[in-house]
Amino acid sequence: MNIGISTSVIQRGRSGVAQYVLALVRALLPHTAQHQFTLFVLEEDLPLFAFAESELKIVPVSERFRPALKNIWWHQTALPQIARDRRLDVLHVPSYRRMLWPQPCALVATIHDLAPFHFAGKYDRLRMFYGRVVARKLAQRQDQIITVSRATGQDVLQFFGVAEERLSVIPNGVDHTRFFPGSRATARKQVAEQHGLYRPFFLYVARLEHPGKNHVQLIEAFNRFKTETGSEWQLAFAGSDWHGAKAIRAAIQQSPFATNIHCLGFVTENDLPNLYRAAEVFVYPSLFEGFGLPPMEAMACGCPVISSTRGALGEAVGDAAAPVNPEDTGSLQRQLARLVAEEGLRQQLRAAGLKQARCFDWQTTAAATFEVYARAAAEKAKTRSLQIALAAFKQPGNR
Repeated sequence: MNIGISTSVIQRGRSGVAQYVLALVRALLPHTAQHQFTLFVLEEDLPLFAFAESELKIVPVSERFRPALKNIWWHQTALPQIARDRRLDVLHVPSYRRMLWPQPCALVATIHDLAPFHFAGKYDRLRMFYGRVVARKLAQRQDQIITVSRATGQDVLQFFGVAEERLSVIPNGVDHTRFFPGSRATARKQVAEQHGLYRPFFLYVARLEHPGKNHVQLIEAFNRFKTETGSEWQLAFAGSDWHGAKAIRAAIQQSPFATNIHCLGFVTENDLPNLYRAAEVFVYPSLFEGFGLPPMEAMACGCPVISSTRGALGEAVGDAAAPVNPEDTGSLQRQLARLVAEEGLRQQLRAAGLKQARCFDWQTTAAATFEVYARAAAEKAKTRSLQIALAAFKQPGNR
């Protein structure tokens, strides 16, 4: 097969979709011996795919098409023609925001979540309209749709009206060559030197997005926890500034414990595993997720997890995390205090988390994704054969 993958929605590698795309490409590399793959990559993102350049074809896309509206236009006009010229059998677009209307070949899309239907303040009005209305029409033009959780799959069926036979639920994976327990002592030393975190700390890995990622509620819970316990524990946020980051930073400045709250910024993929290993507890109070990679990565590194169960989070973490109601400050506060006080519970969650994380692997995800490519290409080829046969039948003299 000749397979194309659009990568222009990875936001310079600093998003959950980016982690999905990069990990999937790595896991698909064994298939390049028998099949041709082409990645369409924005120019400044090319270094992120250096690991794959000897295995597959990488087509640079001009940076002028990075802005959202221009990128949508490129997907709807330039990319379909490129797909025809390159005779692609399948084109995979890993985000509902860039699904194609033209059908130059078999189309596969990954939908990570349908947050606009669950969370009114997630995006601005234009993006909400696109997610609720335009994306629904585009989804119905795709040959196959992949969702990363059963919860998102149900949303696609309900809100987008996609036929069930065109839907495949393929969970995200965990890269167990990077995320594993390792040496906690070494990790603590590195993180202390790099980030100044010399005391035990709670960790939250997510871009600084308000209100969706719920940092402000966690800060309030942390304030109450510190006031009532006098604990020396700190709170660390790892992630780039995003929509609403000013509200999060304002909440930190107003906290009486501001010196105990650390914003680490974006943490590179090389440093992230040690950050998980160094943390005493990982906290994930997100208001809605289509899967939730960070808590799974934390579990794989042996870090006990406190997690919301909104969206697909309950499906991902199972019984291996201490659950919280993300909109209940008291619930968050109680779980923070509980995990600080109960070393036995932390050990129990570490063991449960390691077991849960083993259920997710990128090689399994890639194999299932490749099967979707093959099914989409076969169905498209069958449809075209029928169309050609029908057209021939309608020719004069064939009736």
